[in-house]
Amino acid sequence: MRAVVQRVTQARVDVDGTTVGEIGTGLMVLLGVTHDDTTAVAGRLADKVWNLRIMRDERSVADVGGSILVVSQFTLYGDARKGRRPTWTAAAPGPVAEPVYDEFCAALRRLGAQVAEGVFGADMAITLTNDGPTTLVLEL
Repeated sequence: MRAVVQRVTQARVDVDGTTVGEIGTGLMVLLGVTHDDTTAVAGRLADKVWNLRIMRDERSVADVGGSILVVSQFTLYGDARKGRRPTWTAAAPGPVAEPVYDEFCAALRRLGAQVAEGVFGADMAITLTNDGPTTLVLEL
């Protein structure tokens, strides 16, 4: 499981011109799932994101009461080492990835996070203001 985590002052995701998820101060998480990821891995990554001390003054989003916007992104497992056309074979197919994505979001909510989401598998437009800028890549 791979996540790109960005500290933001605001973030929004739109589908077909309609806003489906929006947050103020918090974290924007682009989440990629590979074939052997499980709901247990999703729970561990959710805990890591919730308690990650990347907010100002070395605090976590849990400490500051920020929100988290989660967007599925299979392209995080794209491989462009050969040629010019990426392959997506490392990305889990939708029927495998969606339950893991759903569990990641549910685990964050169980921890106390206010979670906004994109629409799994949809063509989405993301707007955000990266604060810092602060961006980390996490992998479990």
